[in-house]
Amino acid sequence: TRVRLTLAEIAKGVTKEVTIDRYEQCPDCGGKGTLNASDVKTCPVCHGTGQEQRVASSIFGQTVTYTTCSRCGGEGTIVNNPCHTCGGSGLVRKRVTVKVDIPAGVEDGMQLTLRGQGHAAKAGGINGDLLVVIEEIPDAQLKRDGKNLFFSKIIPVTDAILGGEVSIPCIDGTYKLKVEPGTQSGTVVRLRGKGLPAVKGYGSGTGDMYVKYLVWVPKKLKSSEKDALEAMRYSDTFTPDLSREDKNLFDKMKENF
Repeated sequence: TRVRLTLAEIAKGVTKEVTIDRYEQCPDCGGKGTLNASDVKTCPVCHGTGQEQRVASSIFGQTVTYTTCSRCGGEGTIVNNPCHTCGGSGLVRKRVTVKVDIPAGVEDGMQLTLRGQGHAAKAGGINGDLLVVIEEIPDAQLKRDGKNLFFSKIIPVTDAILGGEVSIPCIDGTYKLKVEPGTQSGTVVRLRGKGLPAVKGYGSGTGDMYVKYLVWVPKKLKSSEKDALEAMRYSDTFTPDLSREDKNLFDKMKENF
């Protein structure tokens, strides 16, 4: 069965309920297949082995093969007076709700095993396991890569030049982040510990969140705004003079083109 989780649920861990159909021991016969234990007899065909032996002769001699017993279906026993509720199988199909404790940090496609929560076995055998597959609901804003989260923030060119403050959506709420004056489009800021925890057994620690700034430039300007910018067009301040940090950033962007 599958369980769908949001990033917020994955970050903290959560208990979910899943409804499944499974075979359980018949409540009327206690899984024996009959109300009277004396009605359970050893199969007369396989003599309790659950297999039939067949001997075939050929020019190479005799060949012995073993197949599942046609009389008891491999059980080794037969029921003379079967239970009316389960028809002698000892099992009934039932819809049940099972609680699943999901640890923090799980990823899409991970599989959790709930021991003994699967189908009941015949004749009082060991119950099977229930396998739960994690399905991560894509977040509308945050992208995930392992423990790390990624978010792209569009800022106006004025904030990029003058600096400012922006709100960033994080798993644990909104986080205020400062925009440094002279921020270039494509600049990435790292928020330590704002990612997701490692799932137990698959690593340790908490991931980080990476915020990429994308600078928006208006296509239309008022006359006064255009005149102000024209006056600054040939200013030394607006002539590209790359710092080492700017050069490294632009080199990375060129590689990704």
